[in-house]
Amino acid sequence: MGISGLYLFIFAVAGLFPSRKDYSNVPDFRRIAVLIPAYKEDNVIVDVARKALEQDYPNELYDIYVIADSIQPSTIRELKQLPIQVIEVKFEKSTKAKALNAAMEQMSSNYDICVILDADNVMAPDFLKKTNQCFHGDAVTVQGHRIAKNMNTPFAILDAISEEINNHIFRKGHRRLGLSAAIIGSGVAFDFKFFKNLIPTIKAIGGFDKEIEVELLRKGYKIYYRHDAIVYDEKVQKPEVFHNQRRRWLSAQLHYFGKYFSDSVYSLFKHGNIEYFNKTFQFLQLPRVLILAGTFVFTIIFVIINLLMKQKIASFLWLGLFVVIVLDVAISIPKRFFNKNMLLALKYLPQGIVLMTLSLFRTKGANQQFIHTVHGTADNLTSHKN
Repeated sequence: MGISGLYLFIFAVAGLFPSRKDYSNVPDFRRIAVLIPAYKEDNVIVDVARKALEQDYPNELYDIYVIADSIQPSTIRELKQLPIQVIEVKFEKSTKAKALNAAMEQMSSNYDICVILDADNVMAPDFLKKTNQCFHGDAVTVQGHRIAKNMNTPFAILDAISEEINNHIFRKGHRRLGLSAAIIGSGVAFDFKFFKNLIPTIKAIGGFDKEIEVELLRKGYKIYYRHDAIVYDEKVQKPEVFHNQRRRWLSAQLHYFGKYFSDSVYSLFKHGNIEYFNKTFQFLQLPRVLILAGTFVFTIIFVIINLLMKQKIASFLWLGLFVVIVLDVAISIPKRFFNKNMLLALKYLPQGIVLMTLSLFRTKGANQQFIHTVHGTADNLTSHKN
C-alpha cells in the first residue's frame, strides 16, 4: 500500500502542472477514418453517427465508418441514409478486435489517421482538428480526453470521477514526466498504416486496449495524450452494470500482468525499457477506490494495535499513508465535481466498494468472454471545463 500510495502521489502531483505540448500548430490536414464498432447498439448508433459528422474539419478529409455487428435491418437502413460508410460484420463470438480487423480488410488505405470510438461516444466538434495536430514526428498513437456524457445517477457520477482520476494520474501526470499516457478503449487515434499492421496481431476478447498498449510499449513506441481533445462517453448508471464492467476490467488487468510482468522486468534490466515495466507495474495496482478503502480499514486496525503496544511511530506511519492516499484521490478530481451531487453520490460509495471487492473474486473467465455494456442515448452531454 505504501508503494502504491507513493507511486500515485508522484503522478497526481505531476498532473497538477500544465500538460506537455504533444502537438504542432502547423495547419497540415491529414485524411482521417473514424471507426465506430457497434455491437447490438441500435439504441444509440444512428444518433452517434449523425453527431460524428458535425466536426470542424474539412468534410472531404474525414470519413465515418460504422462497423455494424448484430444490428437490426431497420437500423442499418437508417445508417445508410447518412453520408457514412457501413460495414456489416457477423461473428460466432464477437469482439472489438475482430470487428476492427474486418473493417480494416475492407477499407481503402487512403488515410493517414484512424480514430477509434465506442458506439456511445460523441466527439467534441474540434476533436479531429486537435487530434490531427498531434501526428507529427514519430507519433503513432494519441489518446484523447474521454469525459462523462451523462451524470444522471449516483453510479454515473462515481464512474465519471473514477475516469477523471485515471485521466489525471495515468495520462496527464505521466505525460508531464515524459512517460507514455495510458490508452482507453476509445477516443484514441493511430497512424493508419501502423494500425493496419497492428490490429491483425490483437486477439484480445477482453482488455483490447491493454493488449495494444503493451505491444506499443514493449516495442518502444510513445503514447501521447491531448487533454483538450474531448470525447464524451456514457457512464454506467446501474450497480449491476458497474459490477460487470469492473469485473471485466480487473480480469483483463490480472491476465496481462501475469502474461507480461516477468518479461517487462527482463526488458527493464536488459534494454532499459522503463515504459514497458511501468505499464505492467500498473496492472499490479488495485483500483483507487479499493486502495482508499483498504488503507482506511488497515489504518484503523493497526493504529489501535500500535497504540496498545505503545508503538507511536508505526501509528503515525499508517496515518501518514492514509493522508497520502486521500491526497492522491482528492487532487486528481477536477474542481467541477465538488458540488452537492458529488456528496449525494458518495452515499453509494460503500456499495461501489463492495461491488469492486466482489469483482476481485469473480474475475475468472471474464477476460475470455465478451461482456457487452448496453448504452442508452447519444444525448445529455455534460458541460465541461478544463
